[in-house]
Amino acid sequence: MKLPIYLDNSATTPVDPRVVAKMLPWLADQFGNPASSSHAFGHAARAAVEAARDQVAALINADPGEIVWTSGATESDNLAIKGAALACRDKGKHLITMQTEHKAVLDTMLELERAGFTVTSLAPEPNGLLDLEKFKAALRPDTTLASIMLVNNEIGVIQDVAALGEICRERGVLFHVDAAQATGKVAIDLQTLKIDLMSLTAHKTYGPKGIGALYVSRDRRVRLEPQMHGGGHERGMRSGTLATHQIVGMGESMALAGQEMATELPRLRALRDKLYRELAGLDEVQINGDMTSRIVNNLNFSLKLPNCDQMIASLTDIAVSSTSACSSAGGSVSHVLQALGNDAQLSGNSIRITVGRFNTEEEIDFALTYLKRKIAECRAALAGQTAIA
Repeated sequence: MKLPIYLDNSATTPVDPRVVAKMLPWLADQFGNPASSSHAFGHAARAAVEAARDQVAALINADPGEIVWTSGATESDNLAIKGAALACRDKGKHLITMQTEHKAVLDTMLELERAGFTVTSLAPEPNGLLDLEKFKAALRPDTTLASIMLVNNEIGVIQDVAALGEICRERGVLFHVDAAQATGKVAIDLQTLKIDLMSLTAHKTYGPKGIGALYVSRDRRVRLEPQMHGGGHERGMRSGTLATHQIVGMGESMALAGQEMATELPRLRALRDKLYRELAGLDEVQINGDMTSRIVNNLNFSLKLPNCDQMIASLTDIAVSSTSACSSAGGSVSHVLQALGNDAQLSGNSIRITVGRFNTEEEIDFALTYLKRKIAECRAALAGQTAIA
């Protein structure tokens, strides 16, 4: 067993070797521009791009023509939210989201507020889920767009986007869903879900970084104001030369996710539940987020011990997250855990463990022993300080 053990699969996943194998030819011999229509090199690249579009669409049961390539979920969120809000601003300027959304959504909403829009940011219940009645009550005649993520990136809870979509459709409100953390972990059927826009990314599903997609419903004839201008690529919604190798990688990663969900998810649940059973019984541990409506590989807990941030920072033999990777880059306490009602100490003393495709039971056993030892050391150190005082 090689140390450190990687247990931060919600931050990013290792690229599956099968995905790498599919990508390599498009980094070497197959170098054509997909937009080049006058020769075989461009034709081959275009065919590969469209095959990958088919693969992404198949995972979420969408039409391939509804898939728009982007650089990742952050760009997809920006294109969906800004693009729809600006396109619909003559109908109204009220938007709805949640306090626990990814910063790619929250900061985009903040930018629209600066441009004159009004944003209602709903608080979750203590378990991280959204109260549907509170959502209904927040809708106004001038509401044009709601953005609620399918799976929370920190606590892993799954929102009821089926019910939320029905509510939005009844009120004529566009519904955007950030599904970056959901692919391969939650079944998504856009033929039945009332979702107008959905953000996707590859690197959370064993694909490469720097590539994502936005689902844009054709049936609803959703209009978006483009946020990047240039050559009019992707039906005018997202200009820029397409990165064939990354697109091929995303397509293959989504195809593998669809093929392996039935066997992979029960295995991941068993590994996560082993962690949960051992850690949830400790007096010093508080589990964050609902454990029923939750993806199978996520466990987020806070340590009810003061001054244990140094202990968390000393976890060198396992790679875990003390908040989301995107938030920790800014050094801030988790806004998600604070929205659940946790104080700054509990929010700052949090650990997120997310198991993945390549983790083994041996690694989970090591991580458990290691974490319990570290927690016991922290408790003993605190007891010693109290005795001296």
